[in-house]
Amino acid sequence: MTTLLDVDQLRTFVAIAETGSFTRAAEIVHKTQSAVSMQMKRLEERIARPLFVRDGRQSKLTEDGERLLDYARRIVKLNVEAVSAFGDEELTGRVRLGVPDDYADRYLPEIMARFSRVYPGVELTVVCEPSVDLVLRIDGGDLDIAIVTSCETTRAVEVFRQEQLLWVTSSRHAIHLDQPLPLALGRSSCKWRHSAIESLDRIGRSHRLLFSSGNAGAISAAVLAGLAVSVSATSGLRPGMRVLTPADGFPALPPCQIGLLRNPHERSALADALAGHIVSSLDNLSAAAAE
Repeated sequence: MTTLLDVDQLRTFVAIAETGSFTRAAEIVHKTQSAVSMQMKRLEERIARPLFVRDGRQSKLTEDGERLLDYARRIVKLNVEAVSAFGDEELTGRVRLGVPDDYADRYLPEIMARFSRVYPGVELTVVCEPSVDLVLRIDGGDLDIAIVTSCETTRAVEVFRQEQLLWVTSSRHAIHLDQPLPLALGRSSCKWRHSAIESLDRIGRSHRLLFSSGNAGAISAAVLAGLAVSVSATSGLRPGMRVLTPADGFPALPPCQIGLLRNPHERSALADALAGHIVSSLDNLSAAAAE
């Protein structure tokens, strides 16, 4: 008789694989660490293969674990889509979503269209602010769910997307040749700002902070006007921007991970449904794993 895999166990397995930690995964799936450990023991028994090896404080996947991960992501994603399609059409009420304005133009149309088609009776309230502010709103119970850049918080983030962080300038100007280099970056708490400045310091490139703002639109305006160079995730690129590469004298920047934060004080069916639609709409990690 064919052995069937438990979707809940697979969801936990994916969380461990993406965080490298049983403890952080437990926070994501809202279970105790002992429950997570028991789930993984049963999953390993079910497939008769070890899935994890310890590497210091991290839990890394075995070769069989890597093989299972692709299947697990696809099974969990299909399960979410099936439940959304048939299970909760009668949901009503209000759900509060936070999105960084860096991503709003690119992400919100798809999220809102998919969610509204399935849940026409739900009011979706959207707040656009930097990730650091959204984390504070989540902790204060002002939002049900937020899309954040995972490096902006020490909280467990359900990572579903990874994008490259890029240097950007105006395609119509040569401000990137100026010395010192004028920069338009986020506020002092912004991790992207820290990455940009640290990378320039490493290569000894002189620079000055010309504009600082927590609003992505203001930063983009400075770039497009040819006043300064900035950094952006791939999804934040706008017409009129040019990407600067090592060939232009700009060092490669680290990738940024994008994920979900949930209200730690209250779990709702609406937030779960919205989370499913966000991941289904924007997930690129499982797609990359399937290639």
